[in-house]
Amino acid sequence: MTLPRVLGRTSSINVRKVLWTLDELGVDYAREDWGAGFAPTRDPAFLTLNPNALVPVLIDAHGPLWESNAICRYLAAGSPLFPDDRRQRALVDQWMDWQATELNTAWRYAFAGLVRKFPGFDDPHQIETSIKAWNTAMGLLDARLVDTGAYAAGETFTLADIVLGLSVHRWLHSPIDRDERPALTAYYGRLKARPAFAAWSLPEVP
Repeated sequence: MTLPRVLGRTSSINVRKVLWTLDELGVDYAREDWGAGFAPTRDPAFLTLNPNALVPVLIDAHGPLWESNAICRYLAAGSPLFPDDRRQRALVDQWMDWQATELNTAWRYAFAGLVRKFPGFDDPHQIETSIKAWNTAMGLLDARLVDTGAYAAGETFTLADIVLGLSVHRWLHSPIDRDERPALTAYYGRLKARPAFAAWSLPEVP
């Protein structure tokens, strides 16, 4: 049996989403380094797999699949991570989509400037604006966790917590001023207790 392959470097938060999902599901896989510092995603061979030239890409018996949240949903279909119940699944989707749009947009400039140190992301005002938006978004998640007392979609750990948990990890380990968020801190502790999260929550890899 051919193992599914994950193409992408582990410094990518989107690659780590997929790897954490696979580990939660107990699925064996092979991984290849692609992206910054490794094999270039502009390579014609890679572009045939993902024309966007982005990681991760999952390759299994059915062919290539890209977009990290779509890959996670595909892998977790039929498992408790992605519930069959229509309402519960919608809640998981809601928080996954929020992470991919509102939350990612909030932290993007500050993280690119302060951690990745990309050229063109060094405007102090824009960094400060991004940090403020990032803290505001995390406050929204904190309020949700106060309501549930457990996880993003309710009482049960789901895919939503994989994508959000890595975002919380990034927030906690980036060099920014953070508001005190007790519910988020407790949530992160619950996630850290999961063995499948251990490899993907190293402080040096936000």
